[in-house]
Amino acid sequence: MFCCLRVVRRLCLEKILLQCIIQSRTLSGADAINALRPFYFAVHPDFFGQHPKEREVNENSLKRLNGYLENLQKPGFRSFKPTQLTFYVREREPNSSNVQESFSTSGFRAVSFTLHTRDLLSTVLDILNSCSLSTEHVQSLNVNSQPHKEAKSTLNRPIKWDKTYYSFTGFKDPEEDLEQAQRVETTLTSWLDDNEASAVKKLKKSLPLRKELERLKFELSHQLQLSDIRWQRSWGIAHRCSQLHSLGRLVQQRPEVVKNVKGRTVVFTDRSGMSAAGHIMLGTMDVHHHWTKIFERLPNYYKLQKRLLFLEDRISQLLGGIQVIYIEELQPLLTLEEYYETLDSFCNKLLDSRLRFHPHSLRGLQMILESDRYTPSLHEFGHFTIPTVCDPATLQWFIVAKAQEARENLKRKEEMMITEKELIGTSTEKFSLDRLYKEPSVSSAQMIDCCKRLLEESLPYLQGMHLCISHFYSVLQDGDLCIPWNWKS
Repeated sequence: MFCCLRVVRRLCLEKILLQCIIQSRTLSGADAINALRPFYFAVHPDFFGQHPKEREVNENSLKRLNGYLENLQKPGFRSFKPTQLTFYVREREPNSSNVQESFSTSGFRAVSFTLHTRDLLSTVLDILNSCSLSTEHVQSLNVNSQPHKEAKSTLNRPIKWDKTYYSFTGFKDPEEDLEQAQRVETTLTSWLDDNEASAVKKLKKSLPLRKELERLKFELSHQLQLSDIRWQRSWGIAHRCSQLHSLGRLVQQRPEVVKNVKGRTVVFTDRSGMSAAGHIMLGTMDVHHHWTKIFERLPNYYKLQKRLLFLEDRISQLLGGIQVIYIEELQPLLTLEEYYETLDSFCNKLLDSRLRFHPHSLRGLQMILESDRYTPSLHEFGHFTIPTVCDPATLQWFIVAKAQEARENLKRKEEMMITEKELIGTSTEKFSLDRLYKEPSVSSAQMIDCCKRLLEESLPYLQGMHLCISHFYSVLQDGDLCIPWNWKS
């Protein structure tokens, strides 16, 4: 009897000690946010304004990371699943002491990592280490530790309990859970099994707002005779409705200021003005006063746009008839003024260099201009990416040498676009999807591969759903299902 009491007493003491150790490794939510400041400065979407694809990836990954961190702070929450995240991390500038200014605005790298930790401190350290960021400042935070020095000394020394402890007490062995999670790779069917109910619930809840969004968009497009209304970022349905209501109020209050928008596309984005593609940009953080100024300036914007088109034609003539284009999905978001300055500077450089191309020798080819590159390249879709600082002689040699390959890529692009459109239609019909679409960062080749493999599966879960092909698994706030293009079966 006394022997049994000693065993029970020892187990109770071990459990108390374990709780002390866990508490000594606990960060508060505020401490975690403070500790992750260098990480937020490195990946925050606001710093990727000129890189829409990377910005969208970081936005979606931050949403999922915030959800993971929130779950860690919920009392009694134990259902942790490994979460894979991808971020574009800005490169650090050498010899900079200021955290915010120590990151470059041009260079960045892709970082992918999987979170499977069960406390805030370990999660924070994992994130910082994965992104090659310093963790020294974490040690100086006010960690919620016990007054006993014994508990403090165990901060960085994890305790490994014997397997019999877990079998006797019934507690879960964290090492066993982690090993099992690492062995079991997420598959499409298993993920849909786990997340279908949540997605359906969110989708049903969003249906009235979706109808309201379509109504508002149709009415404003018809009233203003707009070509289209778009959003640069993946805001939720409620946010988009709010923006359309705001535009509608401006139209009612000041109908005279919107008389010059006929045939144009309105894009809700982070700043107001006119884009390089000629779209009217309305900043979502701006008030009606700023929007009114943009509408009033439209005649001047249209004049600048004509001068811009003249510059594109002039560059085309100097480069043997190659067409200068601007691709919204691939290029940084530029204002009309910024793009005009880029074209003007490049055109003057060509005139000074006196390059000689045979007239019309490059007709049918395409090129885009970028200011954050140093060497020319040929895109898989057939267009040339030309840096504005490129040496003219190098530019001429590269374009002539790659001209035939560019024509072949352009032809392949047309074939891929047709194939992609057909596969999207077939997949939508087979699975009775309400909508099938992809993120801008997913290429046509990736979308084609994804749809072909989807068509080989039987997926009744997808009926009536909105399916987004992305780089990771996620259920969006309005019920859209996101799956990676390279999902596993």
